[in-house]
Amino acid sequence: MAEVIIVPDRADAGALVADEIVSLIRRTPDAVLGLATGSTPLPVYEALRPRLQGVDVSRVRGFALDEYVGIDLDHPESYASVIRREVIEPLGLTPELVRTPPADDPDLATAGERYDDAIREAGGVDIQILGIGTDGHIGFNEPGSSFASRTRVKTLTRQTREDNARFFDSIDEVPRHCLTQGLGTILEARHLVLLAFGEGKAAAVAGAVEGPVTSMLPGSAIQLHPRVTVVVDEAAGSRLALADYYRDAFANKPDWQGI
Repeated sequence: MAEVIIVPDRADAGALVADEIVSLIRRTPDAVLGLATGSTPLPVYEALRPRLQGVDVSRVRGFALDEYVGIDLDHPESYASVIRREVIEPLGLTPELVRTPPADDPDLATAGERYDDAIREAGGVDIQILGIGTDGHIGFNEPGSSFASRTRVKTLTRQTREDNARFFDSIDEVPRHCLTQGLGTILEARHLVLLAFGEGKAAAVAGAVEGPVTSMLPGSAIQLHPRVTVVVDEAAGSRLALADYYRDAFANKPDWQGI
């Protein structure tokens, strides 16, 4: 069972996860972070800024979950730009040690395989930050994705493009394809941390945590992982049947366990 932590708001979620990441980096100066984009992980990155003051992050490595295909990597909404703007620069990470899927690679057919190889060569991801889409996707693994899938090109659903249109001038500007880590790739990380905020994510969260494990809700793949932490606000956790149990378990958890 995933550990589910229900917090008052995004800021509390960001602080909780940031503390875990700082602890990881202090123990393992060359830690490998799995980096998500979009609005969901921003509270974590914001909370990390003051917490990493005085911490040596020069050896920290990172791998982003996904990247749009067919977008200029200098476009402000490419995930290469987002990771640079929201993570690398404000946290002081070494740019050469943080990678995004090479969606501009002329050989896209093998680009995903080479990205997976790079993750393995780095020793694997220590902590993978995840968001979840309203349709239950994680990364850009849309409903129907295989739990054994590796990093590959995927076609985005209409719903995902509509959800992401807020970052562009119109839905017509949202790319139709992406290069995304597969569910099999994601499940190889040592610790998964999934965050979700708002009523719009409540159904997806409940399905991922408490529903059946099904490819129609890719987020349910987290149930197959031995170490998962789900951090949600009250709204996103409003459909969880065991919400009271999760609150009680976290309130009585030994401090030494972390998250």
